[in-house]
Formats: sequence, C-alpha cells, structure tokens
Amino acid sequence: MTIEINGMAHVILTVSRFEVAREFYRQLLPALGMKPVFDSDRLFYCVGARTAIGIEPCDPEYAGERFVQPRVGLHHLCLRARSRDDVDRCAELLRDIGATIVRGPQEGGWAPGYYYVLFEDPDGIRLEVNHVPGAGLLATDAAFNPSEGYV
Repeated sequence: MTIEINGMAHVILTVSRFEVAREFYRQLLPALGMKPVFDSDRLFYCVGARTAIGIEPCDPEYAGERFVQPRVGLHHLCLRARSRDDVDRCAELLRDIGATIVRGPQEGGWAPGYYYVLFEDPDGIRLEVNHVPGAGLLATDAAFNPSEGYV
C-alpha cells in the first residue's frame, strides 16, 4: 500500500530570541507570498504556497542558544520558488533586511538547473529558496550528484 502525500502541511521552528526572529519572519514570509494568520507572544504563523511556517519561543532554559546544523534534527528548510528571478528577488530582500546569506544565489549540482540562495534566520537556522526547472529529480533521466554534497 502506498500513501500519497500532498506536500508539507506546516513546519514550526523553535527560536531562542522570539521577538528578533518574529521581526525577521514578519518581513520574509509575506514577501514569499505567505499570509500571517496568527501573531501572538508565543506563536507567529503564516500560510501560503500550499504550506505553513510558524515560529515559537524555546523553553527558557534554552534561551540564548543558537541553531547547530550538524546536530540531530533539522538540517535546513528549503522552499521552492517558481523562477530563478524569484530566487534573485529573495536574495535582494535578504540583503535589505540584513539576513546572513551563506551562499548564493548560485547554481548547484543537486538537480538539472538547480538555482538557490542559502541563508540563516537570527538564530542561525538555515533556510534555502531554490528553483529547479521542469520536473527536476522527478524526471526519469535525472540523477542526484552526491559529489556536490548537501547544503
């Protein structure tokens, strides 16, 4: 039996500096076509593009910690753009809001035509916006290139 999922419903990110992160995501997510539907002192939640992203504060004992990518858990979150121009516009927005851009926008070897920008939120949580033309790795003749590594 196969269960056919229909995308990702939502992601909730736990942040150490909620007010700083909320300001960052208030600028980023609406620019990515996501509408804020809940905004309180314990949750900021946006819906759009067939998914939702929310942030919530960490427990007080973890306040001040930063994200460490190689630990168990989330490596990074990648959102798919409709065009290379959208990736470029995202990078421009990231520069305007003072985000840390790790690399890009640039091409990568993960799929034919892969184009992306990799960046960090105020806690160092890594996010990516990419564009892959056509079917990407879903095409029958496409192949993943492990020598390129992971973002």
